[in-house]
Parts: sequence; structure tokens; C-alpha cells
Amino acid sequence: MAPRVFWKGYLKLSLVTCKVTMTPAISEGAKVRFHNINAKTHNRVMSIYVDSVTGKAVDDDDQVKGYPKGEDDYVLLEDEDIEDVGLESTRTIDIETFVPADSIGWIWYDRPHYLAPDDEVSAEAFAVIREAMAKTKTGGIARLVMYRRERAVLLLPKDKGIVVWTLRYGNEVRDADDYAADKPKQKPESDQLKLMMKVIDERTKTWSPAMADDPVQDRLLEIISKRKKGRKTKKVEDKAPERSSNVIDITAALKKSLEAERKSPKR
Repeated sequence: MAPRVFWKGYLKLSLVTCKVTMTPAISEGAKVRFHNINAKTHNRVMSIYVDSVTGKAVDDDDQVKGYPKGEDDYVLLEDEDIEDVGLESTRTIDIETFVPADSIGWIWYDRPHYLAPDDEVSAEAFAVIREAMAKTKTGGIARLVMYRRERAVLLLPKDKGIVVWTLRYGNEVRDADDYAADKPKQKPESDQLKLMMKVIDERTKTWSPAMADDPVQDRLLEIISKRKKGRKTKKVEDKAPERSSNVIDITAALKKSLEAERKSPKR
């Protein structure tokens, strides 16, 4: 079954406009999810918002956003107030700027979405925009209201469509220089570097989505399946690898690694 379209609107570049649809490129539908259950009654536990002073439940209609301006003092905003700030970008992706496609670091990428023309009439304009970005190796920068907030988005050509990446906000990305390793000061020895490159070469394979499987999810599904049948499961304990010393002979360790790699069957 094709994923459900969650956004419809317009893609605009200068005077060229076309109707488009957007679909999330990733899904969490297969993720194991749990409910909070009362262990004594086996009934679901309900979450209720209560007033922090009176302790009384607060109806949904009475809940608003509050920005603290002092102790127990807030600026109150309705949902409509927040949504109105970005009304112009709720239904139109207006590409205002282009950047080299490889100039935005991976750390800025947030969520990917597939963009496609909504009808045959829009397909031609959509294709022209996509191909022009592909030929010039550029990505388009626009602003769009998504997930209840206005965000900067990056449009990149991909096969016959366009991928729309929501970008992280500037205050969310930390400067890598503040966390860069400053030790050791010297460069790696050439023989160690060559051995390490050989180890990497021995382990290099073609990318497969199976490399990103979730073993915890598989184990949870196995436990759930056994519990359905009334069978108990044994707890699996992970043992940390033993280390005889904190001092490591890197060259010797690399040679042993290569020897082990060549003796073991290919994974």
C-alpha cells in the first residue's frame, strides 16, 4: 500500500508554480509501541493534565501555551497565535535561494520527505525545476510550516522526484570545534595507518538496508510472541569484553585483527 500523503500545496520558483504532494520518507509504523497498564487491574493508565496549584483536571479547551516572563508569570499564547506567525508558508514552498548541494553538512539534516507533482499539468514544471537543480548541482532553500512550526527546508533532486529535508534550527547545532579531540598531538605512525586501512578493507561491503536492522525490536517481538503463548523468556545478559590492560599495543592488535578477519568466514 502506498503511504498516505500528509501535505498538499504548491512549489514555487520565481513565476513558475506547480501543485505538489509531500509524503514522509521514513516511517515508524512498524515500531513496537506500549501502553501504560495498571499491573493490578490490567486497565490502561490515562494521562490527565492537572492544575499545579489546585490539583484539579484542566480541560483541553482551557490549555494554552505560556512563555515565562517571571516567577509564576507567563505570556499566554493560543494555538492560533502561533500558527498565524507562519501562515504565508503553510501551503507554498517558495524557493528563495540556492546553495551548492554538498555545502550543507549532515548535522543540519533533520527529516526527509518525498515531493512529487500532484497532477499531470504540474508534472512538466516540476520536472524542469528538478532537472535544473540536478544539472547545476544545487539545492533549494525555502521556509515551510511543518509539524506546527515554521522551518527552513532544503530541496534536493532525487531520481524522478525531489527530497525535502527539514533543517535543524541554528541554535540546535553545536559547533564541532568545541568538541573536537585535541589528543594525541602527533600523527598516526605510517605502519599502523596501513594496517588499519587493511582492516577496514577486509570489512568493507556494499551497503544494504539490512545493516540498519533493529535487533532490539526483533527481540521484543520474540518476547511478545512467547508471552502470548504463555511461555517465559530468559533474560539475556551482555558481557563486557575483558581487557587485560589499559595500555594497548596498537600494531600487535591490528595484526591479530587482520589474522582473525582472514580466518573467519565472510559476514
